[in-house]
Amino acid sequence: MTRCTSMASSKPAPTAEANGQNGRALTLNQQSQAAGIGSETIDDFLDRQPRSILIRLYEKPASCLAIFRLLPIMARQLVMHMLFLQQPPSIDDLHVWIKKDGRASFQAAVEKLVRLSIVKQESVAGRPSQILLNGVFTKGMQRALIGGGDHRSFGVPCDTEDKNAVDVAYLDEYARTKWETILHYMVGSQGSVTPREPVLCVLRRSNLMQEGSKGSSRLSITSRGFQFLLESVNTQLWYLLLQYLDMAEGRSFDLVEVLAFLFMLGSLELGRDYSTEELPETQLHMLEDFRDYGLVYQRKASSRRFYPTRLATTLTSNAATPLLASNGNEQEERGYIVLETNYRVYAYTSSPLRVAVLKLFVTVKARFPNLVVGSITRDSVKSALANGITAEQMYRSDPLLPVTVSDQIRLWEREKNRVGQELGALFTEFSSQADFEQVRNYADQMGVLLWQDESKRCFFVAEEGFQPVRDFIRRRVT
Repeated sequence: MTRCTSMASSKPAPTAEANGQNGRALTLNQQSQAAGIGSETIDDFLDRQPRSILIRLYEKPASCLAIFRLLPIMARQLVMHMLFLQQPPSIDDLHVWIKKDGRASFQAAVEKLVRLSIVKQESVAGRPSQILLNGVFTKGMQRALIGGGDHRSFGVPCDTEDKNAVDVAYLDEYARTKWETILHYMVGSQGSVTPREPVLCVLRRSNLMQEGSKGSSRLSITSRGFQFLLESVNTQLWYLLLQYLDMAEGRSFDLVEVLAFLFMLGSLELGRDYSTEELPETQLHMLEDFRDYGLVYQRKASSRRFYPTRLATTLTSNAATPLLASNGNEQEERGYIVLETNYRVYAYTSSPLRVAVLKLFVTVKARFPNLVVGSITRDSVKSALANGITAEQMYRSDPLLPVTVSDQIRLWEREKNRVGQELGALFTEFSSQADFEQVRNYADQMGVLLWQDESKRCFFVAEEGFQPVRDFIRRRVT
């Protein structure tokens, strides 16, 4: 008689081999791509939108200008060449402008513009193919450049003086405080303020945070969330905003109005106040949400004016200005952390946020006004691993960490990962050694044998091998 039991088996988990003596970590960009941070951009999001959405978006000049700024250089050149032409150029005419070694870039630019419904190729019998600019985009782009119309897509400046006016320095401090409130909550800083539910919903949806332990209402950071903390503020912000865009339909928001408001914010003047009276209902809801991210400032919720912060005005800019650190100085340059081969860590920083991030995997021993002293220990690393942070995220390939430290971190990670689970079935109680060997060999030939104990006449097969092995026993053994 043979007995079969379905269960989960534990076995050594596969480990990645070190790449060279030092086991170089992934670069920060590779880690970000692997974690999904920055793997999709607003450019990719627009590529996925149907033509109907894009055409409505192009009715707003501010959106046309913002999307134009996001285009590759070659695509921008093509748009500017054709924008004020009376007759659409043919493909042959455009090829005259392009060098031979730039033909690939030209074709990629045309394909990009076609995907965004900015241009279309049209073939006429007996004539070379032409490239036509979308009429709605042309009109919107021309208005963005030379003015005209009453579209007000670039915001409506307030025509009355603000008795409680604020300056740029105040807006920078406000934006930094609001944004770091979210980051402090993510790293679990002591005394951190819990953001409003809409922000928590975005953090959960983006897999930056997950439900904490039973009995705890606080969310806990994930591996992706830790990688998120290492990115620039602009990358972090767009990652959350893309999640916000994906949630727009579920909240019954008009996606065109959501995108138009984002692009409008990127075109506003820092330090100037704008009226809310012309904003539709969707954008008024967004204004309330964006206060939580530090994108806009309002003295109170019922205020009829708002100020865009630096976070908002640099949304569509490649040269985003970093926020000021909490001590009023510019953020420290790379290299502010010193790590010794004895696992001692010296961090020359006064930023509470940076200290909070360090505490995720470093045991802090002492703090001074501009210096934090700590050490990397087995317990601190295991605590970080328990939070979903991987060993590769604890060090960068440039510069390399001391070999003794990087290797030890890997060993501590392998302690946690040396046992893995496999679903399958355990076959036991074979009536004879011959029956055991016959069935065991069959499972081995199928490649589903995971474990065996010949002395006890039992073996374990993978889940997909359960039914074939059981059928074999019925045919051959019983």
